[in-house]
Amino acid sequence: MSTHEHERPSGDPPDGLLVLDKPAGWTSHDVVARCRRLLGTKKVGHAGTLDPMATGVLVLGVGRATRLLTYVVGADKTYEATIRLGQDTLTDDAEGEITAARGACDVAPQAVHDGVARLRGDIQQVPSAVSAIKIQGKRSYARVRAGEEVALAARPVHIAQFAIHTITPGAAADGTAVLDVTATVTCSSGTYIRALARDLGAHLGCGGHLTALRRTRVGGFPIAGALPQEAITEADQAPSPRVRDAVVPSAVAAEHILPVRRVGPEEAADLGHGRWLAPTGSPEPVAALGPGGELLAILRDEERRGGLRARPVIVFA
Repeated sequence: MSTHEHERPSGDPPDGLLVLDKPAGWTSHDVVARCRRLLGTKKVGHAGTLDPMATGVLVLGVGRATRLLTYVVGADKTYEATIRLGQDTLTDDAEGEITAARGACDVAPQAVHDGVARLRGDIQQVPSAVSAIKIQGKRSYARVRAGEEVALAARPVHIAQFAIHTITPGAAADGTAVLDVTATVTCSSGTYIRALARDLGAHLGCGGHLTALRRTRVGGFPIAGALPQEAITEADQAPSPRVRDAVVPSAVAAEHILPVRRVGPEEAADLGHGRWLAPTGSPEPVAALGPGGELLAILRDEERRGGLRARPVIVFA
């Protein structure tokens, strides 16, 4: 996703998507705050939180392209995960205190494979109690930390891939016999990998939690094209040319998110006034690119006056 073909004015902050490799120990908000400084604009948002312990692909919207984030949030994702069987934790990951240590010395490798198989496909998943889900206006994690009992409702998610790579016996710091399982997971938006670790351990009767997580893809944005961690952790210049140059222009980013419709000058003028166009024929939103390749609008087919028309749900130009 080279940006060299799409020159930007050197003065104003860029509009587009910034795909970066989130460092461990940083919250998604930490990354947004740093990038606001490095890009010289307050208009930066992210498409989907990564827990502080996790690393990997985090997609940020910059400038007007923050309006594209709603189409990134729902994209499927791929993770590399390490699951420790034999111990439960309060948070379902290594950040939380151990709540049970039953050990996994009696768990056979085939049982682990069978347990993973049960978690593929369309499943109902109860999110981790220590999550950002709101319950009556208050974050679930805040209720748990305040000592409240939290019971979240199950929700449908799709696990397209849950592939085991290694199963390694070992001992935890407290001497508990554990199994460390490395795996690749490809899943729908809204899936909690921590909850997969918890549920695998529960099925095996030994408990489980997540000890490492790296997101390697969000929709059409792989880790290979992400801005390296040191570009934001070691940056000492604000605004940062390196970070600025990594912002994928809105028109290029839109082609990685949505189907594209190219419009001529007359339709471009209509979109500039918010007028509806002939239908796109697509069941999903479509990015409208102008004669010069610029992103003009996001279109969605809707019924109007007895017929189907393409409504500009977001207008950029």
